[in-house]
Amino acid sequence: MTDTVLVIGACGQVGTELVENLQKIYGAAHVVASDIRQAEHPIFANGPFEILDVLDKVRIAEVFAKYKPTVVYHLAAMLSATAEAKPKLAWQLNMDGTFNIFDACLEYGVAKIFWPSSIAVFGPTTPRINTPQSTILEPNTVYGITKLAGERYCEYYNMRYGLDVRSIRYPGLIGWKSLPGGGTTDYAVDIFHQALKSQSYECFLGPNTSLPMMHMEDAVRATLEITDAPQDRIKLRSGYNISGVSFNPDELASEIRKHIPNFVVTYEPDSRQTIADSWPQSIDDSVARADWDWQEKYNIEKLVVNMLENVSATRTST
Repeated sequence: MTDTVLVIGACGQVGTELVENLQKIYGAAHVVASDIRQAEHPIFANGPFEILDVLDKVRIAEVFAKYKPTVVYHLAAMLSATAEAKPKLAWQLNMDGTFNIFDACLEYGVAKIFWPSSIAVFGPTTPRINTPQSTILEPNTVYGITKLAGERYCEYYNMRYGLDVRSIRYPGLIGWKSLPGGGTTDYAVDIFHQALKSQSYECFLGPNTSLPMMHMEDAVRATLEITDAPQDRIKLRSGYNISGVSFNPDELASEIRKHIPNFVVTYEPDSRQTIADSWPQSIDDSVARADWDWQEKYNIEKLVVNMLENVSATRTST
């Protein structure tokens, strides 16, 4: 019997590419995409799609009862910069929504659930260089607070109820198949679009703001790998550190100029600078490598070439 996979928050950056990959693995008919509204991306026309608000318990029950998913990816969340503008709504969406989905997984016998954490769980008191798996967690953003609380509840639901929940702490994610959704690291996506469009970009972070980043292909692969890993290899139920590549806006711009020599970047840091300054500059992901064989594929050179090629192709076709 083929598993039925439910992806909640499917229309975001991660969700769009995750659904595409899952359709190749399970067949489009067995991958149920859901979100609060349907995106126009053609991938969602290939299989079932359900409008789903994670704060609507009645609707959640309808979707779970209809499809009886065996694996759930719960991606719905309000991201860092947007959450700072709407802190109470962010708490409600990120926390109550998670409770609602976790409880539905228990009620309907879901075998495995993936819930994403973030480097936002770290804060200004966390060691910023090669940040270890177990360290000081004192986030000072609403998004980070909800992710830290969510990690604790992942552990609690696993310990108390036996829910097989798996999680990774996403760094900044860089992909070309969908637009960013209100995160502090979004510059590292938009910069490619502007480089190709106008050969200039105004960055909302300072030039030396180093942050952990990851190509979306690596992030989706990590999501699939941790979900597929044997249960006895998942020794952490909070959130695994994973790392791709760390760089700052100036280093990224310099790499882009190898391909677009006249590219110019100016810097006007805004409120997102404070958020970025509270996050790590680099991540130690040795625990994930040991437990379930995590390994990134993209360095900054490969990432830049891939993004420029694909963003350029997307612009040409539209």
